[in-house]
This record gives sequence, structure tokens and C-alpha cells, in this order.
Amino acid sequence: MAGQYPYGGEPPQDRGSTALRSVLILAAVAGVVTVVAGLLIVLRSPQEYGLASQRDMLPVTVQPDGKATGQPAQALFKAAPTVPPPLPQLNPAPPMLPSTPQRIVIKRLGINAPVQSVGLAKDGTIQVPPADNPNLAGWYRNMSTPGEAGPAVMLGHKDTRTRSAVFSRLYEIRNGDTIEVKRQDHTTAVFTVGGVEQASKKTFPTQRVYGSQSNAQLHLITCGGTYNRSIGHYTDNIIVYATMTSSYRG
Repeated sequence: MAGQYPYGGEPPQDRGSTALRSVLILAAVAGVVTVVAGLLIVLRSPQEYGLASQRDMLPVTVQPDGKATGQPAQALFKAAPTVPPPLPQLNPAPPMLPSTPQRIVIKRLGINAPVQSVGLAKDGTIQVPPADNPNLAGWYRNMSTPGEAGPAVMLGHKDTRTRSAVFSRLYEIRNGDTIEVKRQDHTTAVFTVGGVEQASKKTFPTQRVYGSQSNAQLHLITCGGTYNRSIGHYTDNIIVYATMTSSYRG
């Protein structure tokens, strides 16, 4: 009959529908190609698109090398773990009475940070400042206070998983630089750097850092060396040895 199709037959396709379908398929293919190309660009340069963490971009060269400041490289202090800390070429100032530290200031490195008291963790290691406050230094309260006779020990993060932290530039410090620690008794102890050491965490110079000293010293510790992604830690420590050479009220 007119207007009917034989059994088993298929109605002829509408040409307009076919053209529209072809256009839609081509548009979809083009869209997929565009997305893939964009992803390839982003993956090749993740830091330009905010996808690379600060830690992923950290240099893996041995520190310090002096290149960051354009100054000649300074020789790192190297000695057996039992050798005393290096002293600056200035006479030490007489030690002061104990007083809790409140802020640490290293003007040349742009550091001006509050100080928090820390103790020992359950595993016997020194606690570190909380990672959620990267601009915070920790003072080990079981040792001397800064300015008191003996070594005062402060720790700070080099970085967190998302940004740099309080001691990110500590490897740039140089012999003769000054470090100020503002204390609770309204005095400021001024320390002069005598040496910088990069030590493997496997051979940490415990005696040099924590051993008894007759003058007032300040030892700063942060991470250094290369970042081992398999264990989530740096291989080394950067240790700064400084001796109190003056103080002032304020």
C-alpha cells in the first residue's frame, strides 16, 4: 500500500537529521581534542597553573651554595661530632639570667617570627612547631634560654606541603650575620654567627649541638639537603652556630 514499507524494510533517513548529527559528532571530537591538548600543556608546566606544590619545586642541590644571594660560596663547617661549635671572630658577651624567648629576628633573611616552647615527642625526639603555622619557631625548653649560659636550641620548618616556612632561607645565612632574640624580660640577646653546618640526619652532631658550653650560644636547626619522597623527609639538617656578642634593652 502506498505510504507503507515492506516488512523488514527500514524507513529512509532524513537528510537534515543526518547533517545535524554529523555536525554534533565533529563538535564533540573537537572538544575532546581541545581538552586533551590543554591537559598536556598543564602537565608539562604544572607550577604555572598552581598545580605543583611548593615542595615539588624545591631545589635538590646541596645547600648552602651562595648562589641565592649572589655572594661567593661560604665553606660549610665540617668536623668530628665531638668538636666544639665554631665561634665568631668577636668576644662573647657575659651570659644573662634566664628568660623565655618570644621572637627571633634575622633581618638579612627577612625573618621575624614568634617563638613557641617545645619539649620531647613520645619517640624521644624534639617536638617541631605545628605545620599549620609555618611562621613559627620552636625553642627547646629543656635547654638554656637564649642569652643564658649554654646552648639555646631553636627549630623551624624549611617548608610545608603547600608553602615555604620560617627557616626556608636559613641556608643563606653567613658567618658574621647577627640574630636577635627578644626575651620575656624585655631584653634582646644579639648573637653572631660563627659557622654553618650541613649534617646528615644519620650522623647528627649531638654533642656539638646540645653539649654544655660556658658562654651563651644559639643553635638553629632546620631541614636541608635533598627531599626523599619515599620517606617524606629531607636527608640532612642545616645547623647554624651563633654566640651572644651583645644585648640591649627592648
